[in-house]
Amino acid sequence: MKRALITGITGQDGSYLAEYLLSKGYEVHGLIRRASTFNTGRIDHIYTDSHVKGSQLFLHYGDLSDSGQITNIVYNIQPQEIYHLGAQSHVRVSFDMPEYTGDVTALGTTRFLEAVKRSGIKAKFYQASSSEMFGATPPPQNEKTPFYPRSPYAAAKVYAYWMAVNYREGYNMFACNGILFNHESPRRGETFVTRKITRAVAHILSGKQKKLYIGNLDAKRDWGFAPEYVVCQWLMLQQEKPDDYVIGTGESHSVREFIEHAFHYAGIEIAWKGKGCEEKGVVCSATVPEDGIKRGDVVIEVDPHYFRPTEVDYLLADASKAKEKLGWEPKITFKELVKIMIDADLELVGLRSPGEGGMILQKKGIHWTKNRVTVG
Repeated sequence: MKRALITGITGQDGSYLAEYLLSKGYEVHGLIRRASTFNTGRIDHIYTDSHVKGSQLFLHYGDLSDSGQITNIVYNIQPQEIYHLGAQSHVRVSFDMPEYTGDVTALGTTRFLEAVKRSGIKAKFYQASSSEMFGATPPPQNEKTPFYPRSPYAAAKVYAYWMAVNYREGYNMFACNGILFNHESPRRGETFVTRKITRAVAHILSGKQKKLYIGNLDAKRDWGFAPEYVVCQWLMLQQEKPDDYVIGTGESHSVREFIEHAFHYAGIEIAWKGKGCEEKGVVCSATVPEDGIKRGDVVIEVDPHYFRPTEVDYLLADASKAKEKLGWEPKITFKELVKIMIDADLELVGLRSPGEGGMILQKKGIHWTKNRVTVG
């Protein structure tokens, strides 16, 4: 039985990856931070008490800022595969907490690489890199595109990327960088823009919220479905030689488009009025039975508080290398992703969803995840 260690196991990617590895018969270990309240909502459906015979998922307390504990965990578990997903991963927050972001997101990777080297184990190491590293570099972006980070988070990820490369070349370590473009799901954190949008749609329809406050409407991103991307993480560590891969859909859509599709699928058509910080999204028609939604209602407003000091305008993946060497292509389209997320958030607040999301997952053959399990 293969043994894997996942940092960030309670996050979106970590929870899906744990689910995927368990479906393949792995023994999975996860690093979690000690907290006064439980923060394991995304993995509760796959966790069983370690005292129960046959348990295959084990959690360990640790912190990416504690090199001693990291080394102990790596040495004691002796994993064959390490998936380093943990980080301070919110780009906007990194401007408010640059030092902490550097310590956890950048140096946390170094601490793990050092732990592997010092323990002497032959573990394969996956580093979760990010499309944010490309920043202001014109699209499309691939493995040879120069980095131009535009946030403390992106700069920290660039550092971590090159540390993985240096440990691979300097110590013959099997270390891969997965440069993943934006990947979303019903398990995405509520403060990330896609989940913020789909959650707001559900809350507006249920009467729990009046408006969606948003930042840059015209930022364009290459958005995919997170469960498909964790499969790529696994595929990278199954190769004969370590390498770095860009993962994305090859399509880019604006935040504005995401909002329009989300409201449309939920039965609300949006018209835009005004410009810049005064731009608003107004209901021009609604086919939903819920009370309180009517033509002329302002349901979207721009809030400059959400603008980044330095913006990334346009990210678009060229994932041809992953297609050629890993045999990977995305199955879920942009519009299908929106439907999957809207369905989940509508159901989470007790409303009936259109139901197309579940049918899409069945049709596309994504059966290994209980996608409806989510937090928030």
